[in-house]
Amino acid sequence: MTPLELILGLVAAALGWLAWRDWREFRKLQRWAAQPRLTDPPEADGEWGEVFNDLHRHRRATLHRRRQLAQLIVRSRRGAEALPYGVAVLDGKYRLNWCNEAAHAHFGLDPERDRGQAIGNFVREPEFVEYLTAGDFSQPVRLESTRMRRQTLSLQIVSFGQEEHLLLSQDVTGAARMEEMRRDFVSNVSHELRTPLTVLSGFLETIHDLKLDATRVRDYTGLMVPQAERMTRLIEDLLTLSSLEHAPAPPPADRIAIRPLLERVRQEAVALSKNRHRVLLAVEGAHDLAGVEGEIASVFLNLVTNAVRYTPENGEVHIRWRSGEDGAEFSVEDTGIGIDPEHLPRLTERFYRVDRSRSRETGGTGLGLSIVKHALARHNAVLEVDSVPGKGSRFSTRFSATRLLAMPREAKV
Repeated sequence: MTPLELILGLVAAALGWLAWRDWREFRKLQRWAAQPRLTDPPEADGEWGEVFNDLHRHRRATLHRRRQLAQLIVRSRRGAEALPYGVAVLDGKYRLNWCNEAAHAHFGLDPERDRGQAIGNFVREPEFVEYLTAGDFSQPVRLESTRMRRQTLSLQIVSFGQEEHLLLSQDVTGAARMEEMRRDFVSNVSHELRTPLTVLSGFLETIHDLKLDATRVRDYTGLMVPQAERMTRLIEDLLTLSSLEHAPAPPPADRIAIRPLLERVRQEAVALSKNRHRVLLAVEGAHDLAGVEGEIASVFLNLVTNAVRYTPENGEVHIRWRSGEDGAEFSVEDTGIGIDPEHLPRLTERFYRVDRSRSRETGGTGLGLSIVKHALARHNAVLEVDSVPGKGSRFSTRFSATRLLAMPREAKV
């Protein structure tokens, strides 16, 4: 074999070895790339080693970025969960991608089960459908939730990114209720004052325009007096309610002598009853109360007066005071007409009446239980109501032990 042939043979062998090596490393790369879940690239020498090292570095950088992105998503979702309102992420066609727990509570959405579903499938209220169709999201829309009774939601869509949206929902039931109460308050005050003012104005015009004898004038003025008294009671109750709302909490050291106060309350109940009811008083315990006597007297009198007014003739009104180490309870129980369950949660609202006509007949202003509620709140006490229609009602006020003072020895007798 000539030297040239030897050289050519060596070159051919070298090229063959290089081709075999490249094929082998390429197959390694193929097998590695074909894995369902990539691992670190295999080891290799030479130029292929550099390629695999570059792939290794690229994979590590990609994994690092993925971990950072995953942590960012987790933090974002945790932040969304901590928000005081619902958050639902929607795509360009308003289909659900994800939602937080508040949105789940508001609409019944499940971030896994309902992914890809149109939000209109879950929020079907006409106001929201119209809001979504109009596409003007500059202002929120308010609607009554069909999932929870008497729940009001404020909804607004915010666009971000490329054709992506956030549906933000907030429970504004409290604010809506306060606004409703404000409107009712203004309407009720106007109505309550308008009626007696109309009567007074009519009589005054009659007296002014007609020549009436002294007897007729006296009759008219006699009819005007109850209307004026009614307006006076209403204004006094409004002023009382306003002062209770804005006055500082009563000092804990001012003593209210309970036994004399309860005796006065019973006497006023007997006078109001005019011997048409049995009014009974029971006192257990040896404690007085710390607070403002005028406010507590107003609470007791309001509850007892209501019991007398709404108890038919020959009925009974039981007034009880119990005190001990765990606190005190003042209760008024009657055998009156009772109250239907649906009215109980609203009894302490201003001007709320179960029976408007009967309330006016008995001389009530509709503010008594509101005054009771605010006066008790200032004394760290609560009002509880139990009632059975046709059988009677029981109104109880509970005072904490921190408001009790031991009675003086002479008062225990």
